[in-house]
Amino acid sequence: MTVTLPAVERDAWTLAENAGTDALLRCWTRERGLAVPPEGQILDIPLPASGVRVRAVVHYRSAVGWHHFGTPYLADVNQPLETVSLATLLAREATAGHPEAALTLTDLVARAAESVRRVAGFLNQRRADETPVVPGDAFLEAEQGLLLGHLLHPAPKSRDGICDSDAADWSPELRGSFALEWFAADPAVVRHDAVLSSPALAGRDAPTLMRQLSGLSVAPGQILLPAHPWQARDLLRRPAFRALVDSGAVTPLGAAGPRWYPTSSLRTVYHPDQPVMLKLSLGLRITNSRRENTATELVRGLEVHRLLDAGLTTEVSRAYPGFRIVRDPAWLAVFTPEGTLSHLDVSVREVPPGLTGVRCLAGLVAPRPGIGPSTLAALVTGLAKASGRDVVEVAREWVRRYIDRVLAPMVYLYATTGVGLEAHQQNTLVALDTVGWPEAGWFRDNQGYYLAESGLPGVLQLLAGATSSTLAIVDDAIVDDRLTYYLFFNQALAPVGALGTAGIAPEPVLLAAVRDGLRDIQRRGHDTARGLVERWLTADRLPCKGNLLTRIAGIDEVLAPLDAQSVYLNVPNPLREAE
Repeated sequence: MTVTLPAVERDAWTLAENAGTDALLRCWTRERGLAVPPEGQILDIPLPASGVRVRAVVHYRSAVGWHHFGTPYLADVNQPLETVSLATLLAREATAGHPEAALTLTDLVARAAESVRRVAGFLNQRRADETPVVPGDAFLEAEQGLLLGHLLHPAPKSRDGICDSDAADWSPELRGSFALEWFAADPAVVRHDAVLSSPALAGRDAPTLMRQLSGLSVAPGQILLPAHPWQARDLLRRPAFRALVDSGAVTPLGAAGPRWYPTSSLRTVYHPDQPVMLKLSLGLRITNSRRENTATELVRGLEVHRLLDAGLTTEVSRAYPGFRIVRDPAWLAVFTPEGTLSHLDVSVREVPPGLTGVRCLAGLVAPRPGIGPSTLAALVTGLAKASGRDVVEVAREWVRRYIDRVLAPMVYLYATTGVGLEAHQQNTLVALDTVGWPEAGWFRDNQGYYLAESGLPGVLQLLAGATSSTLAIVDDAIVDDRLTYYLFFNQALAPVGALGTAGIAPEPVLLAAVRDGLRDIQRRGHDTARGLVERWLTADRLPCKGNLLTRIAGIDEVLAPLDAQSVYLNVPNPLREAE
């Protein structure tokens, strides 16, 4: 019997399935140490737990892991495998001998299936209409451009708990927007703080800012807090929060104010006419974690703001004037009578000057199958055409400038302060010049700050008498490992993968540009920078996060201990492989 796919063209569904199986095979080959053969040859995966072998033709072999494969199939019967079947076989293999993992297996398969379904919908709509929702706002365009999600995650677009009717408003990929839900709270259950000198606040404390953003009037002394619509509904089902409502300490007011645009994280919302963005709690599982703020993160945003005011980045800014950390100058939260965070909370993020022309790296490199080249591929092609230069040379120069101006200051910050930024693709913003060359790197987040133990005294000195820090303090060696994944694998190698898979330039040429840039960091750098970068240049194997193994292990990376935040493994160093 032929099954008709509802509301999604078959081409879009096929593209989504290809993306789903590619992601699974990328994860499996990296995390199992399985060598990917050259293009045109067959990848062979033995799966003894199921008594089968899976094979797939290699369409593109990537030194940085951005492989593309043909449709996988069961070797003995030549039976094609869709994402659900492949996920089932791989999950069964990974959990063999662990009967307690049956629930994990089922969960992974369901989430992989849901991810493919959502991607098919995203591609279907965007193929029909690619008109920007706010013309000229490159920041928002990039935030809405991650149609496939993380290319090395088994279920990058799974979002359990969002129905299709709500997804149209809540999904950045569908160019959604929505009004915030508002609650009035008794000051006795609210805590808040702000750096009033922040230009984004213009002297307003957090309650005043919220009142102005909502446009609502409430009784004197009441404090307004916003929530994502999903969170607002879910909070009313939670006993501890429901008790606050029943006692009169918190009152739901419904939707009000302008429609905000969700960014790539779903829970941080943006409006081009407002001086701030709002980072909301959202209890959905997105990739590996429920995205609810913690009390530490809320306070951390202000600590970072004060560290910046005290000169945390002074030395880096002298060497790299364009580098910027986007600040989070205020927060509000409702707490229960027991003193726990209720998850009705908001972190306020500045909208710095020039943001509308800045793009998150993830949006720059994101593939757009069936629609057109990635933004980065289009930029590099345009630069080559406008200058009359060879496109390979332009691509090489673009990557080299990226290393010099985006990666280098983040490495230098770690070297001079011990502060390591979890600057993965979505947290890395790239400031481009008027024609498309990378000019500077920015970082955004109030969660992703590691502090090497050796850097703690210096940070406490900047905090003028503080005895502790909210930054994620951990052994120096662990920070080195985390930065190897976030700064090197996830961030610095992303332009290489994007330009290589698009056929713009051979990856070995682009990796040579990465090597040249890293050697320049060594020449300019501090001992810590030289040591970390030397490892990237010379080690045969490097630590890298395994997203499939992390998902199978059921780890929530927001809540897990720092030394067990994810499953890490050692993988071949792409720089050595491509020498």
